[in-house]
Amino acid sequence: MTLQPPLTTRQIHLVTEPDGLPGPEHLAVVETPLPAPREGQVVVRNRHFLVFPGLRTLIGGQAEAVPLPPVRLGDALFGPAVGDVVAVGPDSRLRPGDTVTHLLGWREHALVNETDCLPLGDVLPDPVAFLSSGAAAYAALTRLAAVRPGDTVLVTGAAGAVGSLAGQVARLLGATRVVGTTRSARKADRLTAELGYDAVIVPGTAPLAEQLADAVPEGIDVLLDTVGGEQLTAAVGAARRGARFALVGALSGQLSPERGRDGSTSPAEIDTFRIITLGLSLRGFSSADLGDAAEEWTKRFGEWLRSGDIVFPTARITGIDRAPQALQELFEGRHLGTVVVDLP
Repeated sequence: MTLQPPLTTRQIHLVTEPDGLPGPEHLAVVETPLPAPREGQVVVRNRHFLVFPGLRTLIGGQAEAVPLPPVRLGDALFGPAVGDVVAVGPDSRLRPGDTVTHLLGWREHALVNETDCLPLGDVLPDPVAFLSSGAAAYAALTRLAAVRPGDTVLVTGAAGAVGSLAGQVARLLGATRVVGTTRSARKADRLTAELGYDAVIVPGTAPLAEQLADAVPEGIDVLLDTVGGEQLTAAVGAARRGARFALVGALSGQLSPERGRDGSTSPAEIDTFRIITLGLSLRGFSSADLGDAAEEWTKRFGEWLRSGDIVFPTARITGIDRAPQALQELFEGRHLGTVVVDLP
């Protein structure tokens, strides 16, 4: 059955330039015209979209080598979304009713080039799982840092969208001890009780180096770092010979209110002498590095979800009107796992 799309739709726009972290006061729900699709275009009724920390950098618009365009004053926000095709242009390969993922979230309906839509099969049991950041964790732990059986793995920012899956993936790849960091004792308890972490450190409650020495007295073999800053500094101090570091994020700078308008820098002081003498490797990761790991991850993720070997923690916020607040809550670290806005 063909669904008739509306003539207008609602989007989240940047209406005031923030000086630091963007908040709800900088965003607004705006009703905009929804054009009919032309050849090569489709209209998608979004059902879910991802709330992700990289929006802070995109809104700042100053970061170099970021593979996504900046969000300027008056622009609609964007990001990964899952929805249903409701209208298609002439000779489209898609049909009304097809479920797809694309990058025009933060709106109720999206006019999308059909080449930018990925039809979803049944490889994952829940369409929302296509919004997971697990591919980054999987690629980092299989390609960059190559977890081996018996490894001790440290995941910084373990309660985030990447970290909440990374610890589980590390275990499934053979790690014998998995340790994480997070900002709250409540989330630390959940990570150990629900997500299989052996220990979780809460920075600020005691010197970080001392907490790491207690949690991993023999050192770490692998770091999956989403934070940077002092946590990266401490991880270098806890590394064993030949340790492999995969640097996936830099939240210490990205989410710092003091780090300029866009949070595009994240300085860390690391002991280069120790890196040299222990033969440590540090490699940065971005979405452009996924390669064949993305398809491999989706297949294994689906298998692990169905077998119960992995869980996908999500915080679900309902309604586009609550999306600006959801972004602020993400920045404040209120949620564990992937933050998704549902559009009923």
